[in-house]
Amino acid sequence: MVSTGIVVLIAVIAALLGAVGGFFLARKYMQDYFKKNPPINEDMLRQMMMSMGQKPSEKKIRQMMQQMKNQQ
Repeated sequence: MVSTGIVVLIAVIAALLGAVGGFFLARKYMQDYFKKNPPINEDMLRQMMMSMGQKPSEKKIRQMMQQMKNQQ
């Protein structure tokens, strides 16, 4: 028969390994995600507005950034 202490020890070790493995997998996933989809900044908004034929004013840029922050 296996002692209760050994079973508990194995369970704790397995939980720790799972947590560490999950952390690194999530970290790798987020790094890849941000490489493919970088967050929008003010310069990107300016470029987008200019490509649509609008003249980007600071007020419009700040309003759009604030709207995006409020949506999150």
